[in-house]
Amino acid sequence: MPTALITGASIGLGREFARICARDGLDVVLTARSEPQLESLADEIRRETGRTAVVLARDLSYPAAPREIFDDLGGRGIAIDVLINNAGFGLNGLSWQLPYDECMKMIQVNITALTALTRLFLPVFVQRRSGRILNIASTAAFQPGPLMAVYYATKAYVLSFSEAIHNEARDFGVTVTCLCPGATKTEFDKRAGMANSRLFTSGRAMDAATVAQIGYDAMMEGKPEVIAGGLNALIAFSTRFASRQTTASIARRFQESA
Repeated sequence: MPTALITGASIGLGREFARICARDGLDVVLTARSEPQLESLADEIRRETGRTAVVLARDLSYPAAPREIFDDLGGRGIAIDVLINNAGFGLNGLSWQLPYDECMKMIQVNITALTALTRLFLPVFVQRRSGRILNIASTAAFQPGPLMAVYYATKAYVLSFSEAIHNEARDFGVTVTCLCPGATKTEFDKRAGMANSRLFTSGRAMDAATVAQIGYDAMMEGKPEVIAGGLNALIAFSTRFASRQTTASIARRFQESA
């Protein structure tokens, strides 16, 4: 039975991806830091869809976590057909005032863990000549982001990395899709300290289930990239026609409190 591995599955987009995968007939492996939340979701999936749901509580801010996940699944004989690299977080504030350790964890989770899991599973997919990867970036990937400098930079990496890997892998039956959401109704804004920012008080935040479905459908169609929402796509496209400092100034206004 096809199986999907979803990181950051306990809340927000990750939880919705897990539900969508299970409803579409995939077994799921759920990983995040919170085992109780993962177990609750796994029980829901088993009860409502009859699919197998395996819980692996791991903290991707630890460098060894991706290899531990990969080895654990191999030891259990669980083959992964779909990899959804959803785990990630942001922090709002002047870059030199943000906690150093949290900034390093952000790079570890948003970039290093995503890269490691992709690198670990890609050879398996290529050898099998089938497999799908969905990496979650953001519309933040299209411009610099003052007050969220590290977060925006990590998402630029995810987009660039995903597009390049898609080009490399497509001749081997493997697709890599990058989903770029805008503001989405998840727990992201609270952890990032952005609940009162213009970005999240403007009323433009999309529903998590809708965004996840857009990403899942694009992945299943083998698209290299999808931006969730027509207005978000228009804004991302418009960054091509302004200077980087102009787009940085606009982005800063949205990060600031309303």
